[in-house]
Amino acid sequence: MAARCRLAARFHRVHGTNVRLDASRTRATRVESFANGLCFSQEPLAPGQIFLVEIEEKELGWCGHLRVGLTAHDPQSLEVVPEYSLPDLVNMGDTWVFAITRSHNRVAADGEEAPARVRSPPWEPFLLIEQVRIPRDTLVGRSRPGRYSHILDDLYKMNVLPATARRSRIGVLYAPQPDGTADMHIVINGEDMGPSARRLPTARPLYAVVDVFASTKSVRVIPVEYGFPSLQTLCRLVIQKHIIHRLAIDGLDLPPPLKSFCKHE
Repeated sequence: MAARCRLAARFHRVHGTNVRLDASRTRATRVESFANGLCFSQEPLAPGQIFLVEIEEKELGWCGHLRVGLTAHDPQSLEVVPEYSLPDLVNMGDTWVFAITRSHNRVAADGEEAPARVRSPPWEPFLLIEQVRIPRDTLVGRSRPGRYSHILDDLYKMNVLPATARRSRIGVLYAPQPDGTADMHIVINGEDMGPSARRLPTARPLYAVVDVFASTKSVRVIPVEYGFPSLQTLCRLVIQKHIIHRLAIDGLDLPPPLKSFCKHE
């Protein structure tokens, strides 16, 4: 299956009342309280397309973490954005959201036991989810981001970065099934958690849901490219090659959205 890559992956303009988006709409920060942090993808996802975010900031004192999933509700059609994804948005129907934990939710087909999760070695270049093939390199959070290769990063090689830690990367996608429905998968640091929900209807567009909840304060959208690198990515590689550290990008005469793109893998 050829999943599409949307290079301008970003958050929708419709979001919770406590959310502030940056100019590029790729970073969402909850500025008050622990709730009203709901965000949506700008566009509905294509089959096999992952919507990936990285946890950038945490906030002590709250119980709970990031929540992600899918919804068939067009964010633009919501009269009021619900305070919580769980249970408020889910109770509206046609929405599937789960709280992120290391021992994640997984469902089995009727009459079957959930099989043990098959973990492929973290050095394999692609993550395979049914017929979906995703470059693994982008999916894995870096414990020490910067100009040094992740090959030297022990946490990358061991894949032990906690699911709710800073720099952890969480993604959601749906994989079509032969009966015309779809299974929802959540990916944590390059590892498929298995089907989190089954028999999702695909007749309506499905948007990604990201609830910046409780101890998760800020997340950033990470673009995922499935084929040849885009011109945007090639430009970033050239810029990164000629600087000492990614923080030096702040001093370049570039538009703020381009600076943000160049600083984050």
